[in-house]
Amino acid sequence: MENETPITRMPRINEPAPAFEAKTTHGIRRLEDYKGKWLVLFSHPADFTPVCTTEFIAFAKRAEEFGKLNAELLGLSIDSTYSHLAWARNIKEKFGQDIPFPIIADLDMKVAQAYGMIHPGAADTSAVRATFIIDPEGMLRAMVYYPMTNGRSIDEFLRLLAALQTSDEHGVATPEGWQPGDKVIVPPPQDIDSAEARMNEGYECVDWYFCKKNL
Repeated sequence: MENETPITRMPRINEPAPAFEAKTTHGIRRLEDYKGKWLVLFSHPADFTPVCTTEFIAFAKRAEEFGKLNAELLGLSIDSTYSHLAWARNIKEKFGQDIPFPIIADLDMKVAQAYGMIHPGAADTSAVRATFIIDPEGMLRAMVYYPMTNGRSIDEFLRLLAALQTSDEHGVATPEGWQPGDKVIVPPPQDIDSAEARMNEGYECVDWYFCKKNL
């Protein structure tokens, strides 16, 4: 049918994040501009909406914490730069909060389509609440989608970012609810000899496949 929304290939974890070049409230931004840093790219349905306003205020308040994790923030919605600027100024005036990060003006929906932010079942012309964590090499490491009606937890993205960096640095996994300083999970053995030896390697083990350690 002529009016059907074209099918776009969804991005995949551990593959290169879709490249982009886009106009933002801080000038042109490209994915390559963030090489060497982690990038948290997040979309919202529309400017001047209450749930989105709470999220932007929360991201802005935690921007320094993301910075300490070598991460940049980059927002997006299918609104104009003028709308973004007016909304940021309104947040400053009404809520007393500066918005320190750029916001992509994605009027042609190129970035939103590339990242699978448009879900026709939710809205045909608005990006859902999607969040993407991209590593310093431009690889997509995590993505989370939320419905239009419910705001995200910024604490979770800080936690997830720290967990990803810990896994990369130490070659470990992290359990449910892990926070920096908690024990981490030792990767399970990959052969029978390693499985036999695991219980005597000095880890905190419940069984051969489930062992934790302090970093």
